[in-house]
Amino acid sequence: MGPISEASTEFLSKRRIAVTGVSRKPQGHGSNFVYQRLRDRGYEVFAVNPNADRVEGDTCYHNLKSIPGGVDAVVMGTRPEISEDTMRECADLGISHVWMHRSFGTGSVSDAATTYGRERGIRVIDGGCPLMFGPTSDPGHKAMRFVCTLTGKVPRKIPVAVAPELSGGGA
Repeated sequence: MGPISEASTEFLSKRRIAVTGVSRKPQGHGSNFVYQRLRDRGYEVFAVNPNADRVEGDTCYHNLKSIPGGVDAVVMGTRPEISEDTMRECADLGISHVWMHRSFGTGSVSDAATTYGRERGIRVIDGGCPLMFGPTSDPGHKAMRFVCTLTGKVPRKIPVAVAPELSGGGA
């Protein structure tokens, strides 16, 4: 187990990041805000929505495997019941860092998806938001991080990913 600050720094060190759940109608969608902020901070970011060809003026991909050159990390911004399928796709593609977005409510966090990913060596952050940390944060998100940490929506510790061949897990 390592502190969330370490896991978030590791995640945000990745430069090619996909954001799932980006909407064609950006008003009020957390995924769109995450997508915009990462893009504005210089990340090579990819929108993923199976029902859209363009969002935020950019190409939108229907799934992770259709992103040319792949990605280093994924922010899940979809409903929790979709998270396990997305985690399976991440495992199949060898994506080693996944952040399941949650501030209030359940967000994208799914216990089954978290377990599935960790069993396959994926470093899963199961709560909070990448915009609460490091170079992507702002005062509002820092305040939300404080409150969400107190309420358990931001985990304090994240298990360190172990390669499946070392842990006895795997597909």
